[in-house]
Amino acid sequence: MKPRLILASVILPLGLIIAAVPPNTTKAYKLTAGQLLNEVRENLQFIHPDQVADMLIQKDPSLQLIDVRSKAEFEKFSLPGAINVPLENLLSEDYEYYINQDVKLNVFYSNGSTDANEAWMITRQLGYKNNYVLQGGLNYWVETIMNPEKPASTSPNEEIAKYDFRKAASSALGGGGGDIAPAATELDAPAAAPPVIKNKKKKRVQGGC
Repeated sequence: MKPRLILASVILPLGLIIAAVPPNTTKAYKLTAGQLLNEVRENLQFIHPDQVADMLIQKDPSLQLIDVRSKAEFEKFSLPGAINVPLENLLSEDYEYYINQDVKLNVFYSNGSTDANEAWMITRQLGYKNNYVLQGGLNYWVETIMNPEKPASTSPNEEIAKYDFRKAASSALGGGGGDIAPAATELDAPAAAPPVIKNKKKKRVQGGC
């Protein structure tokens, strides 16, 4: 996906997304629309599927995938280990423990990028810094990771190496099909909806930097 197309797909609906953000009566927004737009232009919120696939394969405990689609969509297919926080429930205090923390790297995803971007924009306006967006969503994930296109034999070595990684990742993550929901495997089984945790303070990483 070309950077220019990604930028256009984010900036064009930005005004509509900000206008659609539900009224927040419990917390003050810490970023203005202008500040948020500057961050959007830099595309700092995106994490490429390659990075997420590598973290999944390595079983990186710092990764937390958050599916912002409906419960019905989540139950049909989700990424390994993901939890379901539907977009309409994002500001619920029931899920603040998962959204506002600095232990795990949260990656929002939806079928495309729009809903996940909206989730990121809302949480970023609240000042939360540990949330990101899966670039291209599930559609791009299927295209790049689950069904990678083999490059020509004359392609640069880095393109061939990238394909080899994606092919291996696809095999490890149950790929090979052509649908948005590959054949389920033990690794593909969706996690249970996150339990409600109330009145708990944020946890911080002990030691390190």
